[in-house]
Amino acid sequence: MTAFFALATSLLWGLADFGGGLLTRRMSALTVVVVSQSIAAVVLGVIVVLTGGWTEAGPRLWFAVAAGLAGPVALLSFYKALALGPMGVVSPLGSLGVAVPISVGLFLGERPGLLQFAGIAVAVVGVVLAGGPQLRGAPVQRQAILLSLLAAFGFGTVFALIAEASTTVTGLFLALFVQRVTNVAVGGTALYVSVRRGGTALPPGGFPWQTLPALAFVGLADVAANGTYSVAAQHGPVTVAAVLASLYPVVTALAARGFLSERLRAVQAAGAGLALVGTLLLATG
Repeated sequence: MTAFFALATSLLWGLADFGGGLLTRRMSALTVVVVSQSIAAVVLGVIVVLTGGWTEAGPRLWFAVAAGLAGPVALLSFYKALALGPMGVVSPLGSLGVAVPISVGLFLGERPGLLQFAGIAVAVVGVVLAGGPQLRGAPVQRQAILLSLLAAFGFGTVFALIAEASTTVTGLFLALFVQRVTNVAVGGTALYVSVRRGGTALPPGGFPWQTLPALAFVGLADVAANGTYSVAAQHGPVTVAAVLASLYPVVTALAARGFLSERLRAVQAAGAGLALVGTLLLATG
């Protein structure tokens, strides 16, 4: 069950990142974050009301609030890093966030078997290579590297926090709702400050309403991914769930190949293969 839900997390996050990347070509990243997360918050709010999830309110919701604060910071740092440095450097560094939940799991006493340790190592190397690391070329700005590492830490922190936000299904709906509301509050504040400083929230032609279904997909896929990861982490070792869930860069690369006809570099293809081998080791270990 852990492997199934963690791999579903990778699929959903990978597709959400792919969709979000396409949308940021038409409008600002902040607008994409705020609109997509607002749609997700509305849907989750309805679910919470229908399932009575509000009765699960308790101290654990602070984990959801913390995840909601870390998520937008990580995402915006990642987008800023992409603007400053080559994707071939930024993307692999961003995937290193898996170290955070793995460290938490080990600190809490989890001890994967030898085969699973091998799977973790192989899968992490595969994920980094799947990002297509740029080993040659112009020097990368130090700010881009620092922002990439900040994003990685933020993504990993969200992994660790959302796994602690609830222990029941209805409580998970409430936790995800609180996380999304916090996301919208943080992202909305950042967008307001950006506009006040002369930034633009919308394209010259106004809000592109034809992108609304895509924005909804990005927001809801992100929510679903958080939910499936939480289930995966609660039903098995966090060290295993985190690594399998971190395979989303492979999904994004394959989606770009399938929908945009982008060719995978040799290092990306090798990384995808290693990630698959690592997945099999984790699932069978």
